Amino acid sequence: MALKLYYHPFSSYCQKALIALYENAVPFEPQILAGPDSPAFRELSELWPMKRFPVLVDGERTIIEASCIVEYLGLYAPGPVRLIPEDPRAALEVRTMDRFFDNYISTPQQRIVANALRPEDARDPYGVREAQTMLDTAYAWLDRVMSQREWAAGEHFSLADCGAAPFLFYADWTHPIGDAHPNVTAYRQRLLKRPSFARAVDEARPYRTYFPLGAPDRD
Repeated sequence: MALKLYYHPFSSYCQKALIALYENAVPFEPQILAGPDSPAFRELSELWPMKRFPVLVDGERTIIEASCIVEYLGLYAPGPVRLIPEDPRAALEVRTMDRFFDNYISTPQQRIVANALRPEDARDPYGVREAQTMLDTAYAWLDRVMSQREWAAGEHFSLADCGAAPFLFYADWTHPIGDAHPNVTAYRQRLLKRPSFARAVDEARPYRTYFPLGAPDRD
């Protein structure tokens, strides 16, 4: 029975799961969430009442959360690209960097975007400034880390890079990385050249008008 992935191509967390699938050419049935009235979204609501995505279905198993999906694929659909190292110490570094990108890049970036989607009288300028400050701090820390690394956790592409790719992609649209962080900019460019992420970016192009802050033409 083929894997089923419930997702939207423009979602950063969905792209995180897609990158893992594409890295190892794992076959799956795409269940694209085309609005709350779509058949796929109704199925998702039955599978996971939180209605958050991506969600992976493998027979009787339902796997939620992008990081867990990537880990699951490594266990049950392994391929030549090992996204979680066998060595537990190396795996810990991968998971640490994965949490960094989730909590300190994606979370503040999404906070800024969510604010832009609110009615003007319900917006939170203070919260936006807080999120921008967190991103600046995260960029500076990551710039030091990436001065010595090709990929997020070292010399091998991993789970951490699956998240870093879409999160830095949208973060730079939201609050530019800038010339002060050349190592982060170079890393983002390496991620864009990775075939798995390049495919995800191309598949999401038709949805760029959804981005409330304006999608630049440079990527």
